[in-house]
Amino acid sequence: MAENTGNGFKLSLVAFVLITAAALMSIRTFPTQGEVGWQSIIFCLLAIVIYLIPASLVSAELATGWPQEGGVYVWVKEAFGERWGFTAVWLQWFQMTIGFISILTFIAATFSFLFNPDLANNKLYLFIVIVVIWWGLTFLNFRGLKEYARISSWSVVLGTFIPAAVLIIGGLWYILAGNPVQLTMHPAVSDFMPDLSSASNLVLLVTFVFVFIGIEMTATHAKEIRDVQKNYPLGILIVGVVMAVVSIIGALIVAMLVPVNNLNLLAGIMQSFNVIFASIHLSWLTMLFALLIAIGAIGQVSTWILGPVRGLFATASEGTLPPVLQKTNKNGIPVNMLILQGILITFWGAVYVLLPGGVNSSFWMLFALTTTVYIVMYFLMYAAAIKLRYSQPEVKRAFTIPGGKAGMWIVAGFGFLMMALLFILAMLPPTQIKEGSSFVTFMVVGTILVAVIPLIIYAFKKPAWKIGKTAEETTE
Repeated sequence: MAENTGNGFKLSLVAFVLITAAALMSIRTFPTQGEVGWQSIIFCLLAIVIYLIPASLVSAELATGWPQEGGVYVWVKEAFGERWGFTAVWLQWFQMTIGFISILTFIAATFSFLFNPDLANNKLYLFIVIVVIWWGLTFLNFRGLKEYARISSWSVVLGTFIPAAVLIIGGLWYILAGNPVQLTMHPAVSDFMPDLSSASNLVLLVTFVFVFIGIEMTATHAKEIRDVQKNYPLGILIVGVVMAVVSIIGALIVAMLVPVNNLNLLAGIMQSFNVIFASIHLSWLTMLFALLIAIGAIGQVSTWILGPVRGLFATASEGTLPPVLQKTNKNGIPVNMLILQGILITFWGAVYVLLPGGVNSSFWMLFALTTTVYIVMYFLMYAAAIKLRYSQPEVKRAFTIPGGKAGMWIVAGFGFLMMALLFILAMLPPTQIKEGSSFVTFMVVGTILVAVIPLIIYAFKKPAWKIGKTAEETTE
């Protein structure tokens, strides 16, 4: 699946597809997608067109033109200067501190099926699990244990691939066996069409985009792909089709098995397993899969803890971070950055508990904030791609969006406009959220604060912060 050539290691098309699918695929979003029933098919196709295609093509050109460590920081910095490069990578990191809450609450809700499923609706229980798991894994990462990187593939298999396969196969068996389902088995054309009469219904499109979001991180592999001009877009197409099919089937199975009024956005996967296994009088298997999914998800989280931090830490040599955040221990781990990240995770966990409404409302509010913060980063990325076509046309890009400058304007411009649409939609409460006014206030204030923080940090930047390799050699 990969080869060593005269130019070094090269990924085959198959290897790239597997790596990208492993990085992006998740079953956590099935319940949220399942809320719209048959409409999930159209929503998923829209997500591919408005997000996956432009984001993957633009990030591939940027990654092969400026492959240095730092990713979006380097791309935006080359186009608009260090201030905006730092802002972009800060937003990419900061949205993860919010986004991790959805992963950790999913783990907590899944764990609850081992002893008391009702705890999936208990915010205090969810908060305790968030804090215990995150800080426990953070302290383990201080030791720089290499084995945590090695368990990534096993975590994906245990926490995603096996459960997804069993859910889909078991769900299809349950449905084909003639058991009662929550959706009509003979949908009309109107059942597939999203309700465009209310903008709040379109908000759910954000959920389907989030299935693919983060594709710019996988673009770092673009320079390593054999025949990148052909295999990169082909690989993304294959990944998009596979993920779309899996997401649609998974969402529809959840929608068919669990009544929408009882669907828990965190525990919907386990609710679906419960229905499947109860129908064959093997309910104890629900607990087994709860354990399997939770352990797999914890393993994935353990391998992600350092990733976002390293992206931001890569800017330290340029003096963008104060010295206290540049400190590393004897294992080369940026301990203070990890501590700051842990504090932020704890803060967002507390916000989750204190937000008005039930578990579903709080989950959606943080989910939407993650999206708007990330979208601001995409605004900078798309704008940078267009600018660099003019300011640095001489830079060799192994992958280039065809059509010259016009082609870049079409692809990146379309992506920018679609991000603006998604930004507006994410600011609106869906019909399922009752706390409409507080939702909008939370979203506007939260997005502005998060976007302004890096600009404030940069404004206070001092020449003494630029200590280069010395920072990386500082030990506890």
